[in-house]
Amino acid sequence: MDRLMCLHVQTSGEPVEVLVNGVPVLALPAGAGSQSITVHEYLQNGSNRITLVVAPPPIAQAVAAPNAPAQPRMASRAAHARARLVLLRQGKSLADEAVRVLAEVVWAVEEGTSFEAPTVQHQDLELPVGFPRWRWLDAPVLNPGPQDRQLVLAAAQRIAFDLSRGNPDSLLAACRLKLEEVDQAYQRPAGQGVAALREQVQQLWQSGVLATLQPPTPETLLLRLVAGGRLLECLNPLGTPILGSQNDDATLGNIAWPLRLTLIEGKVYVLR
Repeated sequence: MDRLMCLHVQTSGEPVEVLVNGVPVLALPAGAGSQSITVHEYLQNGSNRITLVVAPPPIAQAVAAPNAPAQPRMASRAAHARARLVLLRQGKSLADEAVRVLAEVVWAVEEGTSFEAPTVQHQDLELPVGFPRWRWLDAPVLNPGPQDRQLVLAAAQRIAFDLSRGNPDSLLAACRLKLEEVDQAYQRPAGQGVAALREQVQQLWQSGVLATLQPPTPETLLLRLVAGGRLLECLNPLGTPILGSQNDDATLGNIAWPLRLTLIEGKVYVLR
């Protein structure tokens, strides 16, 4: 693939989260920072929406009261945030002059000015992309109950337990559809995503990174509806993926795998 569509996000003060077609794909904490990620698997042919959320609520609050009204907040200092969807040649920098900006969402506030927390801003755009129709776009709208939560918890516990012992099979099985579509999104040979994930798990296990990966508990698993209610995102109380290592040793580093899934006939399918 010669060209890549990347989401580039910057913030100078407030924490931000950016969604592509309703799926959270990138978040930055308070303070100055920037980050980029390729987003082919979140885009579709036709209408697309980039959403910038400034000062999102804590994840526990967002899950408990997803429709809570925004509250006024005073800016203690000037701040700004920006999310750009850009098209660039593979191997090139975002600073390259050939970078093409497809969409841009910008927010700014002056010191001593009141603003709403959270503040949500959108940018809609049309894309003539030749991607297939992704499964998550047509997944059923979910209304999870206690049994659904137990089903997701059991699946996440099994995956975490297996990964902590270097076994990727349950993760690969749950993510099969996602991995197939990501291969398509980046024009990779079929099965490359599966092979790469299996190799990654093996390397992480050998290096000791996965030894601290703990199965979630009913208290640590938070389920957030995203993508218009079509996917459940599995998070911990810190707002990070529930499937992640917890190494204090900086030399080991940490790994986290997002789980954005649907439930069909009592089975869990990770679609993103």
